[in-house]
Amino acid sequence: MSNLTHLDEHGHARMVDVGGKPETARVAIASGRIRMSSEALAAIRDGLVPKGDVMAAARIAGIMAAKKTAELIPLCHPLALDSVGVDFAFEEGCVRATATASLTGRTGVEMEAMTATSIALLTIYDMAKAIDKGMVIEEVRLIEKRGGKSGTWRVQP
Repeated sequence: MSNLTHLDEHGHARMVDVGGKPETARVAIASGRIRMSSEALAAIRDGLVPKGDVMAAARIAGIMAAKKTAELIPLCHPLALDSVGVDFAFEEGCVRATATASLTGRTGVEMEAMTATSIALLTIYDMAKAIDKGMVIEEVRLIEKRGGKSGTWRVQP
């Protein structure tokens, strides 16, 4: 019926059977940003947000979210992640979050990296919304993936 891996021959949703695939080292990197007022950006950068250390909370939230991806996205496999990291960079008018997830396994970690990025950005919003309710989360996307049958893929600049 379809070339979509999450649909069976009758068009019903299914979890892809990865049991016969070889285990390989896999890495995924995702990134996104949250645009905000200069006041909110300065408060975050200077550690003056009343709720506390925004970056520490967002980093932990992103890591925790990657570990819970299969509970959030119905057809994702629960994965034994080897590593998840979330980093931040201050840019003009925004904070960029970049998450890296890795494992040795039979399926990729793209969704875990994108989930980590998304939740890290949502945590920044939650912690700084008293300063700027108009913040905008945008550009959450896969930047790179390595491993598996399809090999390496990188976003084109």
